[in-house]
Amino acid sequence: MSEKSPWYSDGLQFECSQCGDCCTGAPGFVWVTQAEIDALASEMEMDNEAFEETYVRKIGARRSLREFPNGDCVFFDTDSKGCAVYEARPVQCRTWPFWDSNLESKKAWKETCKECPGSGAGRVYSLEEIEQQRGQIKI
Repeated sequence: MSEKSPWYSDGLQFECSQCGDCCTGAPGFVWVTQAEIDALASEMEMDNEAFEETYVRKIGARRSLREFPNGDCVFFDTDSKGCAVYEARPVQCRTWPFWDSNLESKKAWKETCKECPGSGAGRVYSLEEIEQQRGQIKI
């Protein structure tokens, strides 16, 4: 018996609009691994220990990037509306909007499109591309 194709098997559109909405707003977590911390520290030209003390918080056994009091990511540049560490951004950021939570149903995707102007616009990502992104992180 073959597995049922996901509802998005014909692909989904996405093109980052550089709005910053996924980097700002309500408090949350941007989970980071040691390899990501190392890459971010290098991007910031800092040693790892100083970087972690300044930009990383421990949440139970995991680590997340710190946020400003308003919930904005500490690396979101409000002037340029961009990421100060874009080239080294964590997998969680790289894989937006193709997270399990956004792909669980057509309704969830429509909600994502309401919040993110780039979702539902731009080029079509194939099922294979979506699954590759989705498989990198579980959110």
